Amino acid sequence: MDETYIRVKGQWVYLYRAVDKFGQTIGFMLSKNWDKAAATKFFARALEANGLPRKIVIDKSGANTAGINAIKRMLKRFGCPVSIAMVRIKYLNNIIEQDHRFIKRRTRLMLGFKSFAAAISTIAGIEVVNMIRKGQFMPDLLPFQQFCQLAA
Repeated sequence: MDETYIRVKGQWVYLYRAVDKFGQTIGFMLSKNWDKAAATKFFARALEANGLPRKIVIDKSGANTAGINAIKRMLKRFGCPVSIAMVRIKYLNNIIEQDHRFIKRRTRLMLGFKSFAAAISTIAGIEVVNMIRKGQFMPDLLPFQQFCQLAA
């Protein structure tokens, strides 16, 4: 899990992203804030959609640490027996750091977005195209065929 920055209306907003150890995209969320509440919301969404992981690798971000600890406390309160290990090593995040370049390559040319809604929809489209390219949806179809089926 990692975050990167995107410019919207001249302000920096935060794009939270998560990938698994094979480089497959787990989730993404655009947020105006980089704090415990935003990190907790992102982790809750990612865990709801993909299940509980054994470990989460993050950089040394305080907001991400606080968000994971909040999720762990919630899981413990509801009686979840699975413990999630949190690893805070900067260099283990290289998979997601390299995955950011596909987003940055597209958004850098735009010189930012004019509205938050436009940024969300554009980044969602970029993420879907990258997920198709990685073969996450239907590996037996060609990428253009997958795109046509999703667009229909």
